[in-house]
Amino acid sequence: MSRIAVFFADGCEEIEGLTVVDMLRRANVNVDMVSVMERREIHGSHNITFLADMLYEDMEPASYDGVVLPGGMPGTTNLGVHEGVISIIKEFAAEGKLVSAICAAPSVLGQAGVLRNKRAVCHPGWEDRLTGAIVCEENAMTDGNIITSRGMGTAVDFSLAIIQKLTDEETLENVKKGIVYA
Repeated sequence: MSRIAVFFADGCEEIEGLTVVDMLRRANVNVDMVSVMERREIHGSHNITFLADMLYEDMEPASYDGVVLPGGMPGTTNLGVHEGVISIIKEFAAEGKLVSAICAAPSVLGQAGVLRNKRAVCHPGWEDRLTGAIVCEENAMTDGNIITSRGMGTAVDFSLAIIQKLTDEETLENVKKGIVYA
């Protein structure tokens, strides 16, 4: 069974991160909400406060099959300046592990240099930060081990793309049916 870390920073777009956590758990994927803020309490960009499962310092990167970066501001900026997050993105991308980001957060993947010659999407207006990417406009884009998505309104599509990558068709269809996804 896959194990995924969703990195959370203050200023994240709550729906983009929590939708992924919810949907992956519906698909029986092990998911850890990992705070990069040196405390478990996260303050989202829309004044929603929630608790992460653990701190970045307490995670063992080698035990994960992938990572997810929610967007939002200044959440994306907070993830982009975290040296550990950048290091894990580079390492996981090189190892073929899942690296995924939504909204403005694909810019962090661009900054880490893992989008070269990969098809990728992001929130409109952030395309110039997808360094080396082949920029597309789909709701969610999978290119090898990289999954990107455009924003809050595409969070379900993003989550389903991750589920499709990590599980089987039956699980994907059961999740879709359970959330009444057309």
